[in-house]
Amino acid sequence: MGNVPISIISIAESQVSKKKPDEDQGAERPGKLKGKVYKKALAKLQADLCSVQRWVKEHGERIVVVFEGRDTAGKGGVIKRIVEKVSPRIFRVVALPAPNDRERTQFYYQRYVQHLPAAGEVVLFDRSWYNRAGVERVMGFCEDHEYEEFMRTCPGFELALVQSGIRLIKYWLDVGPEQQEERFRSRMTDPTKHWKLSPMDLEARRRWYDYSRAYDEIFAHTHTSWAPWHLVDATDQKRARLNCIAHLVDQVPWTEVAWEAPQLPARQDPGDYEPPALKIERVPARW
Repeated sequence: MGNVPISIISIAESQVSKKKPDEDQGAERPGKLKGKVYKKALAKLQADLCSVQRWVKEHGERIVVVFEGRDTAGKGGVIKRIVEKVSPRIFRVVALPAPNDRERTQFYYQRYVQHLPAAGEVVLFDRSWYNRAGVERVMGFCEDHEYEEFMRTCPGFELALVQSGIRLIKYWLDVGPEQQEERFRSRMTDPTKHWKLSPMDLEARRRWYDYSRAYDEIFAHTHTSWAPWHLVDATDQKRARLNCIAHLVDQVPWTEVAWEAPQLPARQDPGDYEPPALKIERVPARW
């Protein structure tokens, strides 16, 4: 496993408006991505995703995409842009809550297996079975033997998925401690983001290096030739979205599926139909 290189989905330098020196590291980082550039690139990628969708449905493909990474790294933002223009019947998002008492007694992978795709579906896991080696390990929610069993069986579980015909793609969104703190503070001051800040998130911030060690172990045990990790630089959220979606589109050997616009039929004659006089209050027109 250790001989498999981890691909790093880097920042696209060609899309920058200018470069500014990085005062912390003495290196140059891309400047702020222009809004017009971002919107144009995103629109093109979302159109490509619609083409991927037609290809997946036409060929009965099954695709699983796993999103993992630090809190505030922007997993939800990437997923939101992926599903924004596609059908929810084909692209399904799975974000499971903490297991209940019954689920804790099940075979560990059982509650994830039931969400795997059928033919013509793409399933996006907003966090996945890697909870066992991440939050459960660091926070003490699992026993040592459960953690060790996961590390031993995970590569085989993923191999079984791949050998069954599922395309398994795994992304790890990476963000530094300073950027994470800035995003946490933004969640504290923005009322539309308060729901994103939980006591578990704050504890994860405190245990930064415990999580770092846990993530190192995840890569060491589960980065395989059949299910490699792809690291996404999530320092700049807009670039992370573009780079991750572009990479995802490239992972699928899709081709354009012919599509012809249907001819709209004429509306039927109303005949003797008369709308009833309903006393239903309308929503006030405020705009």
